[in-house]
Amino acid sequence: MEKSDKKSIVLKSIIWKIMERTGVQGVQFILQLILARLLTPSEYGIISLITVFIVLGNVFIQSGFNTALIQKKDVNEEDFSSVFYLSLFVAMLLYIILFFSAPLISEFYKMNEITMILRVLAIVLLFGAFNSIQNAIISRTMKFRMLFFSSVISMITSGIVGIILAYLGFGVWALVAQQIVNQISITIILWITLKWRPKLVFSFSRVRYLFSYGWKLLLSSLIDTLYMNLRSLIVGKIYTSEMLAFYNRGEQFPQIIVSNINGSIQSVMLPTLSAEQENKRRVKEMVRRSIVTSSYILFPIMVGLAVVAEPLVRIILTEKWIECVPFLQVFCLSYALWPIHTANLQAINALGRSDIFLRLEIVKKIIGVIILAISMFYGVYAIALGGLFSGIISTFINSYPNLKLLNYSYKEQIKDIIPSLLLSIVMGGIVYSILYLNMSPYITLFIQIFIGCIVYIGLSKIFKLECYEYLLKIIKSLVKKKL
Repeated sequence: MEKSDKKSIVLKSIIWKIMERTGVQGVQFILQLILARLLTPSEYGIISLITVFIVLGNVFIQSGFNTALIQKKDVNEEDFSSVFYLSLFVAMLLYIILFFSAPLISEFYKMNEITMILRVLAIVLLFGAFNSIQNAIISRTMKFRMLFFSSVISMITSGIVGIILAYLGFGVWALVAQQIVNQISITIILWITLKWRPKLVFSFSRVRYLFSYGWKLLLSSLIDTLYMNLRSLIVGKIYTSEMLAFYNRGEQFPQIIVSNINGSIQSVMLPTLSAEQENKRRVKEMVRRSIVTSSYILFPIMVGLAVVAEPLVRIILTEKWIECVPFLQVFCLSYALWPIHTANLQAINALGRSDIFLRLEIVKKIIGVIILAISMFYGVYAIALGGLFSGIISTFINSYPNLKLLNYSYKEQIKDIIPSLLLSIVMGGIVYSILYLNMSPYITLFIQIFIGCIVYIGLSKIFKLECYEYLLKIIKSLVKKKL
């Protein structure tokens, strides 16, 4: 395949992946806004805490082997079927563990509702076993268009169910039903459209081969997921369920945006980088492009979101959620660093150096836990700030191996993102000054968003930012092809 053809496939895949994530998260965001008005912060706090255990369980099902199937150059039906049956067995085992440990978790957090809710919600783990193989096949074949339609339809369907139940007064069970229906829907739709079926074969040798690569990623993902959710577990234990809801709600806004844009790019980049793993120079070019492009798009959004946080929350979540504003602002700064994190880690993954990946995760998490242990004595806001500080340190750690692997130093990476960062800070200062006009939240928010876009794009054009010209060129070429 020619280079131009590969580039076209990658661009189309990124566009479909961004559409899939944006569509799903956009629908989910609207649904969450509606549910936030119907439910209380306390009810959200309970489901946020329970979801942590489900997320940890999903790591064993959807990490390690899933990534190994994507990264491995040659796979066959025996590989997919063997991993499928193994994932299903692990899912059943995890469900049994969560079922019998639910009362202990409920007693530890002094919340009687947890037992039954956890036992019901953990059913999604079984569907996750199906979904993990489906996602691996989609990633390998880059059929992200298929994932877009299945994900959006599933989210709309489950959202309608959740809203109806919340309106009828089912409280936290509306959120439980929404998550279960979503997982069932997406699995069924992909089962019909993907046409993949597991064969009645299981190969221990194939599993061992994939495990030799995947176990390091599995352990890395487990460490990372546990670490990322450790703060929620601590906040849920030390403080109230309402405070946990404010903490998690503050994280939700930047997380949705970053996972849409940066996550879409990186999910396409892994199979693309893996295909070019023998050409280090080409891998470096793609990693650099990923960092520069993601930063150019995400920096102004994160800075802008932090600045408009207060009027935004008052308008879309109402006054009962105003306590989430400080968390939202801190998380915006934390998630702005993700392009550097993920691009560097994806490069290491694609080069097959899961050993380095694992070592990085261990070092980062040791440092992060130390910072968390110190910050938890100074209050819940200090916990959030500690996460930001850990993230800054992690950018140095993640980029260090690529100095040798790709000759792409941290100094080069900083140089690549500085233009976007400076423009975002200038834009943020101008947008923040609008708050002093003391207008209504609606007018303030509208003017802030409008002025922010004009300033950032205008400065990009004036200073002729390379990434601005690059994206403009891509947009023009795509429009021309459509015409």
